[in-house]
Amino acid sequence: MTDLIKIAVDAMGGDNSPNKIIDGIILNHNQNKNIFYRIFGDEKIISKLIGNKIKNDFYEIVHTIDVVKSTDSPLEGAKRGKNTSMWLAIESVKKKEADIVLSAGNTGALLVISKLNLKMIESIDKPALSALWPNKKGMSVVLDLGANIECSSKNLLDFSIMGASLFTSLYQGEKPNVGLLNIGSEEIKGHETIKETYQILNDRKSINFNFSGYVEGNHLMDGNVNVIVSDGFTGNVALKTAEGTANFITSELKKAMTGSIIGKISSLLNISNLNKFKKRLDPRLYNGAIFLGLDHPVVKSHGGTDYIGFSNSLDVCHRIVKGNLIEKIKQNI
Repeated sequence: MTDLIKIAVDAMGGDNSPNKIIDGIILNHNQNKNIFYRIFGDEKIISKLIGNKIKNDFYEIVHTIDVVKSTDSPLEGAKRGKNTSMWLAIESVKKKEADIVLSAGNTGALLVISKLNLKMIESIDKPALSALWPNKKGMSVVLDLGANIECSSKNLLDFSIMGASLFTSLYQGEKPNVGLLNIGSEEIKGHETIKETYQILNDRKSINFNFSGYVEGNHLMDGNVNVIVSDGFTGNVALKTAEGTANFITSELKKAMTGSIIGKISSLLNISNLNKFKKRLDPRLYNGAIFLGLDHPVVKSHGGTDYIGFSNSLDVCHRIVKGNLIEKIKQNI
């Protein structure tokens, strides 16, 4: 079992934990027998939830009853001490007892505790929060999604390199197209930092990615650019707007299809296409944000997701480790 990828899992973070965490682990294990789960949390509860659904060879429980609360500020979460499930999970990666850490807990606390325990990759100044978004042609990596409100051109350059490295780790064999999120596609548009970054990326001929210039918000889903780079403020606004739009479309379509007899008949006739549409917008399929820039990978599952979403974030962890993300970033930076 020594060749198994080891994932340190904070079992106590997020809504309905540890129930959904363990259900997600069980689902993931049924689909992938190449993972060993180091589970941090209340052993009595976790053991009962696992039962005999996973062989002992594939997991271990590290007992703790201390938890970072969702209502904690980042500093309060860190001050809860070194025995919280989140801290211990991150520490296990630092000690090389696991390859990657996953938590559905408090995002701010996860970032602070990660930075306290783990080093930054050499020459990278700030970590970035990255996630996967669907587009017309497949998937895009988007960063930063809120870790850094203000960024320099050096930071945005680093984000471009890290985002491209993440994309090639997850989708091996594909060379990504990198674009800067901006208010227009012309070179003269945008503030000085983004224009400076444009010039740097345009002059820097990278063998690891293609630079596609600026991308506007209404073209994020086109698929022509599959690594989208911005500062954390802009990226977070774009993320929340995309999530809200997807929820609006789904709910309005559901109303239209169930609000009248004609709508119900139409929905029955188009049930296959509607299910495909629903699945395409299902946020659980894209669950798992990644902190990039640290010398060990840290993944954040959405706190409100269910066990299916959490299982998908475990799959992201597996692909990150298999794709040698950290080594790719170090080589490309």
